Amino acid sequence: MCSSAVGRWWRPFGIVGEATVFHVDLAPHAAHEARASEWLNAEERVRSDRYLHAGSRRRFTLCRAALRAVLCSRLACSGQQLTFGTSSYGKPFARVDEMPNRISFNVSHGGSHGLIAVAPHGRLGVDIEERSTRDDLSSLTDAVLGPSEEREFALLRGYRRTHFFFRMWTLKEALIKALGVGFSQDPAKFEVPLAVRRGAKTGMHRFPNLPQTEWRVDDLGTGDFAAAVAIEASPRRSQMSSE
Repeated sequence: MCSSAVGRWWRPFGIVGEATVFHVDLAPHAAHEARASEWLNAEERVRSDRYLHAGSRRRFTLCRAALRAVLCSRLACSGQQLTFGTSSYGKPFARVDEMPNRISFNVSHGGSHGLIAVAPHGRLGVDIEERSTRDDLSSLTDAVLGPSEEREFALLRGYRRTHFFFRMWTLKEALIKALGVGFSQDPAKFEVPLAVRRGAKTGMHRFPNLPQTEWRVDDLGTGDFAAAVAIEASPRRSQMSSE
């Protein structure tokens, strides 16, 4: 896999603690899609072909190839050496020559943007959503927001409501993905740290039912999208973690 920056559709986006976040350009691009497809293994090509919608197929292919490139660079291995296993909750982890590796990674995409977060160890999660004006936001708040967050949302109007909702959504999704227990963690049962709700870019969080672990959560949103990354503050170095 070529390491040259020429022709890449991914680039470094930021560093949060020990994690590096990469942005992936998922806009239609025939040359990028052709190169990305070549980097997938046989199983991943079959998976890509199962997507009936061209946009879904493109997003999977571009994100997966970018993830392979990032991990191969970090692990100093070839694409043939890199494979993926899956945890009991469906989260992938990296293997080099069939040996599980402790490197932690997570991937998210929304619309024409994707994010990849990578760290040497520890649990992490990343989420990205393109903001869209929706008439049904109020009907979604019960499933996403806690009581205090719902009260804050009710006071907002116009684009501020949209920004607040998607900001809370991505922050919570990043935390849930970092925790790694699938949909068993209800986003409405916990709230984003107050300082972050009020505009801070970084905050510390503990799940009410799991207070022994602290998480750092960062708002990565831009004018184009809402996004967040969550990282275990004191990861157990012996623990393997993944997407």
